[in-house]
Amino acid sequence: MGAISPANPAGYRFRRLGEGVSIAFPPGAIFGERWIEIGARTLIGERVSISCGMMPGPDLGPHSIVRIGESCSIGRGSHIVGHQSIDIGDNVFTGPYVYITDQNHVYDDPEVPIGRQWPRNNPVSIGSGSWIGTGAIILPGSRIGRQCVVAGGAVVRGEFPDHSVIAGVPGRVVRTYTPEDGWRTPGVAALDRPA
Repeated sequence: MGAISPANPAGYRFRRLGEGVSIAFPPGAIFGERWIEIGARTLIGERVSISCGMMPGPDLGPHSIVRIGESCSIGRGSHIVGHQSIDIGDNVFTGPYVYITDQNHVYDDPEVPIGRQWPRNNPVSIGSGSWIGTGAIILPGSRIGRQCVVAGGAVVRGEFPDHSVIAGVPGRVVRTYTPEDGWRTPGVAALDRPA
């Protein structure tokens, strides 16, 4: 099995590939590499698609659009579709078939086909140390804190604090952790902690 890495010519198309990055073969669709940064020691699984913009070719400006931190693992068959800003922190792991995007279609005019209405962008951030379960969907405007868990199959949009467990459709916080209270479930008294 081959791989794209900083050491081979395909790696030079990216804005930045850190030391030890590996993009497994066969890759998914990858375009807009000039706007993609991948941190050191990150593994991108096979058939993962990473794109910036609607299609290859247009100039998307001076800034990175998709940033994946150091020591991450993106599960096979996942899609990261960036148009404005997707920022994935360090040590983020995803299961397979995760979908992350910062753009969505609108339904402003009921007389115009939805696919012909101009989409809206809203940045996405996923905090360091988080885990995104198999088949989860992270929608535009999502801001997931550090050390969070997104359950498999969850559909996430909105802001979630550090140390949250997010599950369901739509995604909601089902547990949180604070040093003062330990783990707690919203609407339920704090769980007992060992002395």
